[in-house]
Amino acid sequence: MSRQIFSTSVHHVIAFIGPLNVLTRVDSCCFKSKSYRKDLIDELKIFGMSSRHHIEDFMRGRIIEKIEDGRKITDVAREFDIAHSVVSRLWKSFKTTGMCSRRHGGRRVRSTTLGEDRYIVLSAKRNSRTTAQQVANQFLAASGKQISRKTVARHESRFSLSSDCRRQLIWRESGTAYRPENIQENDRYPTCSIMVWAGIMINGRTRLHVVANGTMTGQRYIDEVILPHVRLFRGAVGDKFVFMDDNATCHRTLSVQDCLDSKGIQRLVWPARSPVLNPI
Repeated sequence: MSRQIFSTSVHHVIAFIGPLNVLTRVDSCCFKSKSYRKDLIDELKIFGMSSRHHIEDFMRGRIIEKIEDGRKITDVAREFDIAHSVVSRLWKSFKTTGMCSRRHGGRRVRSTTLGEDRYIVLSAKRNSRTTAQQVANQFLAASGKQISRKTVARHESRFSLSSDCRRQLIWRESGTAYRPENIQENDRYPTCSIMVWAGIMINGRTRLHVVANGTMTGQRYIDEVILPHVRLFRGAVGDKFVFMDDNATCHRTLSVQDCLDSKGIQRLVWPARSPVLNPI
């Protein structure tokens, strides 16, 4: 069972742990190397398969001896074909404890039993959109045992190429990515918007004018709004007609003001940052 991005945009994800009966959360992207390796290690540990090969005590002693002789950690790690971080941790542990042998029995005790693990999996199956925290709350209500979200997350794997997005994740079984219940259509590329203009008064209104092909400018405001609409409205109402518009830049150009004055159109004074009544 995997947790897939709830979207029509789904990519195939190859997971080495796919055939295993484990609850995983899979992002519809490619692998991000660091998080993929870490989560894969966690999954292998669930099945008792350790991805870390412990260094024998004899080799530990040889590593410590070479570092004490003045060799650099980088050179020692390269000589023994071991990661630099492993040799560095071994050297720090030796300086702290004075011992080079590995301590046994340090594994953390499991917080849930195998039966409780199965209950967690079933809880996610019942509601594919539930979150890890909600599963933990359901487990607390059913068993009285407090577990953290991380305990639930131990049964997940994360594979992604980029940071989290706002798309919804769901729990799903392997091979069910294209089932209707696991798909939600969305518009990745929203359509463009349009600008419209209309005039309204108590006993009448103008036609709705669509401002197409570009933005509104002062000259377009004169040609497409004032002359064909406002001027005719003013003629029908008479001298008591008052025109109210906002302080948009295209409305306040000198050419617009000259046009209004020449047509005898009185404009209502509209202070800056005043609330706008927009019934459209």
